[in-house]
Amino acid sequence: GERVRERERERGANESGRSMKGLKVESKRSHLVSSSSCQQRAAACPRTRGASSVLPRRKDATKRRDDWASAFASRSASVQTKAAAAPVSSARTGDFPKPDFEGLETFEEAKALSEYFKALPRPEKPLKVVILGAGLAGLSAAKYLTDAGHKPIVLEARDVLGGKVAAFQDKDGDWYETGLHIFFGAYANMMNLFKELDIEDRLQWKCHSMIFSMSNQGKPGEFSRFDFPEIPAPWNGLVAILRNNDMLTWPEKIQFGLGLLPAIVFGQNYVDEQDKLSVTEWMRKQNVPDRVNDEVFIAMSKALNFCDPDELSMTVVLTALNRFLQERHGSKMAFLDGPPNTRLCQPMVDYIEARGGEVIMNTRVKQFDLKEDNKTVDKLVLQDGTDVEADAYISTAPVDILKLLLPEQWKGMPYFKGFDSLEGIPVINIHIWFDKKLCTVDHLLFSRSPLLSVYADMSTTCKGYADDKSMIELVFAPAKDWIGRSDEDIVKVTMEELERLFPSEINAGEAFQEEPSKFAKVLKYKVVKTPRSVYKAIAGTGDIRPEQKTPIDNFFLAGCFTKQKYLASMEGALFSGKLAAEQVCLAQQNNKISAK
Repeated sequence: GERVRERERERGANESGRSMKGLKVESKRSHLVSSSSCQQRAAACPRTRGASSVLPRRKDATKRRDDWASAFASRSASVQTKAAAAPVSSARTGDFPKPDFEGLETFEEAKALSEYFKALPRPEKPLKVVILGAGLAGLSAAKYLTDAGHKPIVLEARDVLGGKVAAFQDKDGDWYETGLHIFFGAYANMMNLFKELDIEDRLQWKCHSMIFSMSNQGKPGEFSRFDFPEIPAPWNGLVAILRNNDMLTWPEKIQFGLGLLPAIVFGQNYVDEQDKLSVTEWMRKQNVPDRVNDEVFIAMSKALNFCDPDELSMTVVLTALNRFLQERHGSKMAFLDGPPNTRLCQPMVDYIEARGGEVIMNTRVKQFDLKEDNKTVDKLVLQDGTDVEADAYISTAPVDILKLLLPEQWKGMPYFKGFDSLEGIPVINIHIWFDKKLCTVDHLLFSRSPLLSVYADMSTTCKGYADDKSMIELVFAPAKDWIGRSDEDIVKVTMEELERLFPSEINAGEAFQEEPSKFAKVLKYKVVKTPRSVYKAIAGTGDIRPEQKTPIDNFFLAGCFTKQKYLASMEGALFSGKLAAEQVCLAQQNNKISAK
């Protein structure tokens, strides 16, 4: 197992030294990880000696610290102790250096907007801005408002930071998240934020690859890789596609390339115009073979927006492809080294509070009270009967909740009426803890399963969850037919899918039995259901997404559903908050709002 990882590192080093002159398309090169190879690596993985008839408790809850920093340090020390006995499993050898974003156009563009706030003249009297929601959008808006010299007050309804990236601890002290969150190199504003907060070392960058399971293509336990060489974009992406012969034939690659030509030639205007078509409709219009859809874009659609290509707007896919193909590091992926609310959101809170802002938890808004003009916000009324007044207000509530909060006087306005048909999409995130280490890859994996989207062994990919036993985190998508089903039903079918992904290590029928078995046993699981998550980016929704500036002078919107080029993603949420903060500053400059 150590030798396999060493070869992966050598391959990355070799690729970084290649030039276009030396590149050859290897038409017969296989990118499959064979079943026998997987079994060999499985044999190298340390196992719990002997199967116990009674599954032990995973951890002693009484030894946990309430403080995350202490818990993280304790976990790291525990992993180091285990490493002495099981170096193959616990060694942190899969991470790659941070990409060099500085100087790249998108990174510098995001950096310029960050610096805009700090360069603004300091206000004689800071604006008091109330922000609804302590997710990425709300905390982003608050962070950049403090940079501009204003005083944001963030009101969060729950007792946990993060919104759609929130994470929770169970009684054993183990973390579970609302989603499997991946940080792409294309996330220019996110990369700037990590640098501004001085927490860049918390991102664990993986090799520049996209890895697809072949289990549901009749090859259980095998994977197909798109490996990106370290050469400029778009050549790195084109080489990755051309070198992979497991998923698409040469005629299919050529037909797909011809289908993409209009997007390459006509650019963003063409991309935006395709919003009226679903992915499947666009494929047929461009005469792209159905197998391209089946082999690649079903998995991609579920990863981008948790739905099938029959529904997803083609603009979403073309936007992602544009970012991945036009930016050298755009498709590189990183895992955060722990739960997002403590490793990312808490540093944002610390930054905000150190500069005079506030973040108040367990504070739920009941309604907006308007001034005598029946338009401008006068104050917010809270569920406990108290009220909060401010100079400006930003809502980062999910679109479904926002529509419930809107005052009746606003609902008839074209701006608010325009996004009435937007709604969140259901998402199910699953965590399964096993009694032994599974043989997997230190990366995000596309399952290409009818029921699952992407998955990862978080005990391998994430320092904060490191262990000598696997914890597989999976996204169950599409979830609309399963969101109302029991956790037991969901885990049952998930285990059947995992058996196809890990044929030599998981047997769904034996996973919960107490009798000894050579297969991995499930210690516990957690199913996290979000009935309405990010907005559902179906065909035709692009034009109805609202701007951050509203018809109400002192009221602004943020959230991934608002207009910004990163759509329903963490980057989209973060960027929307930044744009909302910019609109507040512009409104003050234009005398639309002023400090009381």
